[in-house]
Amino acid sequence: MSVVILESTLTCPLCGHAKTEIMPTDSCQWYYECEACQTVLMPLPGECCVFCSYGTVPCPLIQSAGKSDSCGGSGGT
Repeated sequence: MSVVILESTLTCPLCGHAKTEIMPTDSCQWYYECEACQTVLMPLPGECCVFCSYGTVPCPLIQSAGKSDSCGGSGGT
């Protein structure tokens, strides 16, 4: 079993603001509000959550399952 990384730095695609957050371990996070410009980030098509789309590390469920699997019942792949 590999170690799951729980910290990921989210970067807003609009203003470039970056902030390190702790990711939830039991579900995907579908929304995240940038504290700098108040843009609400949502996952990109084909991604399960904002951490997989805008973070430096994919979410814990993807880390555990592998990138080819979807997490949180999003229906990916």
